[in-house]
Amino acid sequence: MQPDTKLKFGRTDLEVTAFGFGTAPIGNIFREIDEETSDAMIQTAWDAGIRYFDTAPMYGHGLSELRTGQSLRWKNRDDFVLSSKVGRILKPAKRSEIDFAPWTNAAPFTSHFDYSYDGTMRAFEDSLQRMALERMDICFIHDIDVFTRGADQPKVFAEAMDGAWRALSSLKDQSMVKAIGVGVNEWEVCHAALQTHDFDCFLLAGRYTLLEQESLNDFLPLCEERGAAVVVGGGFNSGILATGAKEGAKYNYAPAPEDIMDRVRQTEQVCADHKVPLPAAALQFVVAHPAIPCFMAGTRTVAQLEQNLKWFSHEIPADFWAELKSKGLLREDAPVPA
Repeated sequence: MQPDTKLKFGRTDLEVTAFGFGTAPIGNIFREIDEETSDAMIQTAWDAGIRYFDTAPMYGHGLSELRTGQSLRWKNRDDFVLSSKVGRILKPAKRSEIDFAPWTNAAPFTSHFDYSYDGTMRAFEDSLQRMALERMDICFIHDIDVFTRGADQPKVFAEAMDGAWRALSSLKDQSMVKAIGVGVNEWEVCHAALQTHDFDCFLLAGRYTLLEQESLNDFLPLCEERGAAVVVGGGFNSGILATGAKEGAKYNYAPAPEDIMDRVRQTEQVCADHKVPLPAAALQFVVAHPAIPCFMAGTRTVAQLEQNLKWFSHEIPADFWAELKSKGLLREDAPVPA
């Protein structure tokens, strides 16, 4: 599959490219990216045929949305699909008074969680203002997971399933947005949301990868049954599936434990035997599932982006996937690329 292959977005009338451009890095996460590099990456993605872009108020306290809008503003709006998120309100403040971590030199706003009906409506409107675009096509309720909210998660989830859901449903009814969903780090939260309301889509970070396929048990089958689309980000499990099992490799933003290191070493051996780059396998595996039309990738440089695009279209023989399954490195029921 080529990165610019267009696939149907669940039951909606949207089509997205199989490779999407994720904009968390241009919000200056961990370290700064200059304006020229940010714009160059979006234009490089565009020239490669990428037509799905995802952003959020959280990314750089609004900086990502500002940069995304600046780079896409003068393109034909009907030529691309855009998603952003609700769940945070940004308020202007002095830079000296803002805790930006983990963002660097972000936009001068403080970030406040708000999943109420009114807060969701305000967040939606604020995002359009920051991007200076007339619409977003997809809107996700952001970060209602245990990873982000800890012990408060059950209360936050309930609030979002009431206020934020009602707001987004109203916006969809008014044709202000074409698809509404949830963007989180845990498939279990997506599953619970889909059991609660009839969401169109989900953005799932890092929980369906070469290393993790537990979402095949309940969540992804329900998505197929309901026609809900799943966008997967974090397909490298925050690093190790890109770097391999080298010293200091990261798994879920922490040093990889030995059992994960060992499994990746075994996968790397299969990759070597078939002359398949590990990152190419990681990227292509994700979009083989019929409920997953897009892998959302974030990069820091044009060179990283170009490398990801090459990996995404690297030819992988069918017997590579068969060997992963025969060695117990991939679930037997996991769909693989044709």
